[in-house]
Amino acid sequence: MSFKDHFSRQATDYAKFRPRYPRALFAFIAANSPNELAALDCATGNGQAALGLAEFFQKVIAIDASASQIENARRDARVEYRAAAAEASGLGASSCAAITVAQALHWFRLDDFYAEANRVLQPGGLLAVWTYEHFRVSPAIDALVRHYCDNVVGSYWPPERKLVGPAYLDLPFPFPEIETPEFQMEARWSREHLLGYLRTWSATQRFMAAIGEDPLDLIAHDLTQAWGNSVEERLVIWLLTTRIARPHPVRPWWHGMPRVPA
Repeated sequence: MSFKDHFSRQATDYAKFRPRYPRALFAFIAANSPNELAALDCATGNGQAALGLAEFFQKVIAIDASASQIENARRDARVEYRAAAAEASGLGASSCAAITVAQALHWFRLDDFYAEANRVLQPGGLLAVWTYEHFRVSPAIDALVRHYCDNVVGSYWPPERKLVGPAYLDLPFPFPEIETPEFQMEARWSREHLLGYLRTWSATQRFMAAIGEDPLDLIAHDLTQAWGNSVEERLVIWLLTTRIARPHPVRPWWHGMPRVPA
């Protein structure tokens, strides 16, 4: 099954520079799932979400259509990595208590994925998807990164990228959603780590492939000036846009019991 591969080329850097999702998010998913036996993480990338799930679920199956991403994923005894598309996971019916999609739903064929999620989820299971867009460091740094995003590499973003951030609220999500608290990611990064993160962006990679130059060179000096001490670590914050639903109704405890003759 073909897919739009914007990340295999930078899979090693993706594993090194991408931020981790908040523990509270995975605790919330586990607390609202029918059990903690098995969870599926789709488009796992380097396994950021899979590792978060593994703290709360006995087994996590983490799939990604990119074999390169799977090869570079962080290993854990509770996580089983497989190369597979989210729309065709290969898992059995009603096999998972939760399915997660971190920063990737906009790449999927939604009708096919939602049908697969309905098939794989147990009754009462959760489908949790989330995304993030711009981060916050300081007004000067934030403005510079926004300029880089919109103007330097802006024309190199794949069209699906416009759906990230708050725009996830406009994506079709035909399930009964549950009330969800707000979550945010936090990290402490040096300037070099931030540059490494920006280099993992699909637009950065597409610019480099088309032009043969590193677009980050165009902002490196200004970023150094705004950052100050290049080795100093600064707090980086992303707000998550999260949608969590329960596609299947919870079956009553007597479901499936033999009927007693009248």
